[in-house]
Amino acid sequence: MLTSILDVSEDDLNYQVSQMGQPPFRARQLWRSLYYEGAQSFDEMTTLAKPFRAALEERYRISPIVPEVELRSADGSTDKILFKLQDGELIETVLMRYGLDGHRRARRTVCISTQAGCALGCTFCATGQQGFRRQLSPGEIVAQVLHMRRIIRSENAELIAAGSAKKDEVTEITNVVFMGMGEPLANYNNTLSSIAVMNHAQGMNIGARHLTVSTVGLVPEIRKLAREPYQLNLAVSLHAPDDESRSRTMPVNKRYPIARLMHACRDYVETTNRRIFFEYVLLDHENDTPEHAKKLAELLNGLMCHVNLIPVNPTEKGPYSRPNDKRSALFREVLTKAGIANTVRQEKGIDINAGCGQLRAHALDDAVEAAE
Repeated sequence: MLTSILDVSEDDLNYQVSQMGQPPFRARQLWRSLYYEGAQSFDEMTTLAKPFRAALEERYRISPIVPEVELRSADGSTDKILFKLQDGELIETVLMRYGLDGHRRARRTVCISTQAGCALGCTFCATGQQGFRRQLSPGEIVAQVLHMRRIIRSENAELIAAGSAKKDEVTEITNVVFMGMGEPLANYNNTLSSIAVMNHAQGMNIGARHLTVSTVGLVPEIRKLAREPYQLNLAVSLHAPDDESRSRTMPVNKRYPIARLMHACRDYVETTNRRIFFEYVLLDHENDTPEHAKKLAELLNGLMCHVNLIPVNPTEKGPYSRPNDKRSALFREVLTKAGIANTVRQEKGIDINAGCGQLRAHALDDAVEAAE
C-alpha cells in the first residue's frame, strides 16, 4: 500500500524530492500543489514535469481518507462525512457554514477528528462509549480539512459562475476546531504536525488564532502546549465545577482533578496571554443547577476565559437528556451576573446525528448486523 504524501513532513519532502534528482524549487511547487491548490491527483500538478509526476505516482498516493457516507442538514448549513481510512477504520468530520442568512459574519468551520475512537470514556460522549482504536497520522488529520475545503471551493465557484457573488465576496475555510473524535492532546505530536501544515504561509495559510485545540484536561500537555510558538485557541472540556460531579462523567478527573487542572489553565493564560474557552455540556439535573453555576463562577473568578454552554445532544446509549430552556437560561444568568463571559453554542446539524461519534456508531452497528 502506497504511503500518503500528506504524511511526509516538509523537511522530508525536500529531501525526497532532492533524492529524485529534482531542484529545491520543485519541492516548493509540490507543497503548494498539495496544500494551497489542493490537488487530488499528481496529474493535476501541471507545474511539475510529467516524468516527475509519474515518479511521484509510483511512490505515493495523495489522500489517506475516502468518504463513505455524506450527510447534509435540512437547512444546508452543516455537512457530516464518515471517512474510511486505509486500514478500514472510520472517522467523522463536520463542516459548518455560519452566516448563510446574512445576519452573521460568514464563517466556514471544520470540526476534525484526531483519533479513531477515544480512550477517555466520557459518559455523555458517543465516541467515548466506542473505545479507542488508534491515533490518526498528520496526513489523516490534514486530509479532513482539505476535503472540506474542496466542497467549499466548489460551492464558491458555482456562486461566482451564476453571478451570485464576486470572487472577493466568497468565504474559504476560516476556522478549524480539533473537537471531533478523540483527544487531540493524547495524539500530541501528530496534532502539532497537522497544525504546522494548516498554518503554513505557503500552504493552507489558516491563521493560528483560527485554530482551536480541545482537551478533556491533560495537564502535562496543556503546560507543553503553552510553550509552543502558535497563538492557538485552547478549549478545555470542564463540564462540572467540582471533583465529585466531574468524576462521575469524566474518568480523567481522577487522574487530573480540578485543582490541578485549573492551576495548569491559569499558568497557560499567564504564559500565552490568551483566554481559555471552557466547554460545559449541560446535563439535565446532573450539572445544571444554579448551585453548579455559582461553583463554576467561583472556580473561574479572575481567569481570562469564556464559557461555551452546550445543551447535551443525547446519544442512543447515553443516560442523559438536555435541560429545558428555563434551566439553561437560569444557569447562564448566574454566570453573567458573576461577570463570567458565556454563550450558548449555536447548534448545527441536529438532524444528521449531531452527537460526535454518532455516524461512526451507526456504521459500526450496521456492520455488526450485516455480519450476524
